[in-house]
Amino acid sequence: MRLLSLLFILAACQAHAAQPNIVLMIADDCTYLDMEVYGGQAKTPHLNKFAKEGMQFSRCFQAAPMCSPTRHNLYTGIYPVKSGAWPNHTRVYDGTKSIAHYLKDAGYRVALSGKTHIAPKESFPFEYDDQFKKADPTSPNPYPKLDKLITESKAANKPFCIMACSNEPHTPYDKGDATAYPPVSLTLPPTWVDTPETRDSYSKYLAEISYFDTQCGTLLQLLDKHDATSNTLVIILSEQGSGFPFAKWTCFELGLTSGMLARWPGKITPETHSDALVEYVDITPTFLEAAHLTTPDTMDGNSFLPVLLGKRHEHKRYTYGLHTTRGIKSGSDAYGVRSCGTKRYRYIRNLHPDTLFKNVVTRPGGDKADFWISWTARAESGVVHAKAMTSKYQHRPAEELYDVQTDPHCLTNLIAKPELTDMKAELSTKLDQWMKAQGDLGHETEMLATTRQGKRKRK
Repeated sequence: MRLLSLLFILAACQAHAAQPNIVLMIADDCTYLDMEVYGGQAKTPHLNKFAKEGMQFSRCFQAAPMCSPTRHNLYTGIYPVKSGAWPNHTRVYDGTKSIAHYLKDAGYRVALSGKTHIAPKESFPFEYDDQFKKADPTSPNPYPKLDKLITESKAANKPFCIMACSNEPHTPYDKGDATAYPPVSLTLPPTWVDTPETRDSYSKYLAEISYFDTQCGTLLQLLDKHDATSNTLVIILSEQGSGFPFAKWTCFELGLTSGMLARWPGKITPETHSDALVEYVDITPTFLEAAHLTTPDTMDGNSFLPVLLGKRHEHKRYTYGLHTTRGIKSGSDAYGVRSCGTKRYRYIRNLHPDTLFKNVVTRPGGDKADFWISWTARAESGVVHAKAMTSKYQHRPAEELYDVQTDPHCLTNLIAKPELTDMKAELSTKLDQWMKAQGDLGHETEMLATTRQGKRKRK
């Protein structure tokens, strides 16, 4: 009997040893093209080094350009409308399970450190702490709870999963060293209006990206400290685009695209790049497969582990996105957006094209970074570029189509090009099929958005 018990314990230990530790680090409102590792101006020395140790993706997408639906989508492997989490400050339907359930059932310690923005807690039974969000990453041992979790996991011979969620570079831009980014020296994206207020905010925002880079570097050092690096799959995400116009709050390319870096020593070939289309909805299935678990049928996503392991170079042909302004701070009462994209083209359908597009950015004072008023002032004074960009941001046609390979900032709408009629029809049809599969009724779904938010909103 004792021999059988010993054999059982040894078998369990071997099973756990075969399961990798999992770490996911995610920024907050970061346009991936602003990161040095993706050719941007924000210095990211730790991410630069990390990218060389693994695989760098160039075509990763989330389904919604807002924090809360993005995180629900990420942890559940379910698209926003189907899960019930499509507006901001939202929650999934009761009974929905997340990665925390599946990995805990498989013997993992599963923790979330930092920003949450998910509900209800029953659907996300992580071990919670706020240190990755609040602690100074340059201080001695800034993440003691994660340090303890790794120590205890190793002692118990249990694998661990850590979701490390930063709050940077979300506004207010008050972290990092902005003096490293003199405003006058910065190159602005072509969709922005060049004003002192814009440059000042951009400088502070870039400093926060560097701050996030330091957070990542510190956690990676913690893995080294515990000799856990070799058996840990790490993925680092930039989340949706920044809080500046034409990124977050939109289904333009930079609102839905995310940077993604992955490292797994001995499994992922160093210094590799992938342009495979992947989505946040695929990340939890990928983690489950890496842990030798089956993806539940309730999930919309599919594992891209074969891409990470170099066994396959493509993953999917289409990616999908949606946005709603109903119920968000200072948002239009209803301005629904739906989108479908391939590697080269992005199709956008605006459900309420006659409505003025508004959000927290366009209100006086902005989202703790007040530059929009300087844009409209330039427009009112007759500056042609300012008039064009403020109008483009707030007044949209019913349909848009962009060649995102040559025009990642979505400046030129190609919807009327005769040679792209077939592409428009293909993407429009695929979008219709996706919406139907998700139970997305367009305007009717938009009007239900406030029923999917917190108690304050429901009242």
